[in-house]
Amino acid sequence: MDTKTVETLTTLAATLHARKQAGTGESYVASLYNKGAKKIAQKVGEEAVETAMAVAADNNEEIITESADLLFHLMVLLEARGLSLNDVAAELAKREGTSGLTEKANRS
Repeated sequence: MDTKTVETLTTLAATLHARKQAGTGESYVASLYNKGAKKIAQKVGEEAVETAMAVAADNNEEIITESADLLFHLMVLLEARGLSLNDVAAELAKREGTSGLTEKANRS
C-alpha cells in the first residue's frame, strides 16, 4: 500500500470516529451508528453482495465502486464495535506465513 492509501484510510477512520458524536440529522454515518451494529452489519452484507455481483458482471469500474462502499461500511461497523483496521491488520499479521488451508483448519 502506498502512503496516499494509508493516509486516505486513516483520514476516513478519524472521520468515522468523529461522526459517532454527530446528530443523526447531520450525518449519514451518525444515522448508521444510531441504528446499531446489526443494521450496519446488514448494510455490509448488502455491499458484499453488490461487490460480488460486479465481479460476476465482469465490470472493473463497478467492482471498484462497490468495493469502496463495502470497505466504508465495514469500517463503520468496526468503529461501531470499538474496533479498527489496525485490529484487522494485527490479525492478518498473526496469520502471515501460514497457509490459508492450515489457518482455516485451525479455526475448526
